[in-house]
Amino acid sequence: MTYGDEILFTLPKKQVARVFCMNHLVHHRAQLGVYLRILDIPFPAVYEPSADDENVIMIRRFR
Repeated sequence: MTYGDEILFTLPKKQVARVFCMNHLVHHRAQLGVYLRILDIPFPAVYEPSADDENVIMIRRFR
């Protein structure tokens, strides 16, 4: 990635897309979760059930 003649990054394009785009999306999803919790709105499940789901029993595994 360059800015004029200045080289900003020398990472492969796929890695730049992952680092900047995906991390940015994750950041904003986390922000949404914080705002919803502040407003006392249950956070919806994204990948798996969230701790706010009423029908989910959270089980902690001990070793």
